[in-house]
Formats: sequence, structure tokens, C-alpha cells
Amino acid sequence: FTFSIRLEDLRVKLENEGLVNISYVVVNHQGTQSHRKFHLLKESVSDYITVYQQDEKQADVWTTLNGNKDDFLIYDRCGRLVYHLGLPYSFLSFQYVEESIKIAYCENKCGNCSYTEPDIDYICENITKKADEKLAEIESKPTGQHSHHHHPHRQRHHH
Repeated sequence: FTFSIRLEDLRVKLENEGLVNISYVVVNHQGTQSHRKFHLLKESVSDYITVYQQDEKQADVWTTLNGNKDDFLIYDRCGRLVYHLGLPYSFLSFQYVEESIKIAYCENKCGNCSYTEPDIDYICENITKKADEKLAEIESKPTGQHSHHHHPHRQRHHH
């Protein structure tokens, strides 16, 4: 249940940075073993994270979404899939999930939106500024030290 603790930590971190009204959903596996441990999974996260238990007779959610058990599917405020992160990019010890959520939160692809938070411009400017500072720090490393930029597998789906 390390995953659920890390997800809760990420949720709190993002909320403290001003990224509010984000919905988090954990989909529990359909198998009997997962069914038995559902209550433990539910108890390991706060009430701010929904834990969804699939029924054994229904179509598997992951199959329906063209994903796998440990994937992160990140949707924008309009319900469009922005990122589909699979292993190893879905490990919460890496920055891929956090950065993908921030990008999905801050992108204004459709212009003005009634779902946008009032202070989103200020919050997103700070996120962009911090990202630029990190990049400048990496680029200013003396030669001889290698820095590698890895980008998560990004699938754009247009509906």
C-alpha cells in the first residue's frame, strides 16, 4: 500500500501548491484477492481519493481504457485524456505523474473555461517559473557531468 500513501502525499503537495479541485480515483483490480483487500486499500487513503471496486462480472476498466493495472490516466478539466502513463513512468517516486498533472491542470487548450479556478494563472506561473529554474540549474552544470532528460510516454487523444 506504499502506492496509496505516496498518492496521498502527492495530492497534499499539489493542493498546498494551489492545485485544487483535482479528482483522484484508484481502480481496484477485479480479482478475488484484490476484492478481499479492498477495505485495506480504502483505509490507506484519505476521503479525498476515491477507491473504485470493479465488479467481477463487469468489463474490466483497464481493458476498456486500453491500459494496465498500474497506469495513470490523467484527464483535463473537460474530461479529455491528456496523459496515459505506464510503468515505469507511473512510479510515484519519479516526477512524471506530478509534472503531468501540473501540465494538464495549467493547459488552457480551449480558451476561457468555466471550470478554471480563479487563481489558476498565478499558480501556473509559479509552477512554470520553478520548472524553468530547475531547467536552468541543470543546464548550468559544468561539462563532464551528464544530465539526461527523460520524457514520459505521452498519448494525446483528441475527441
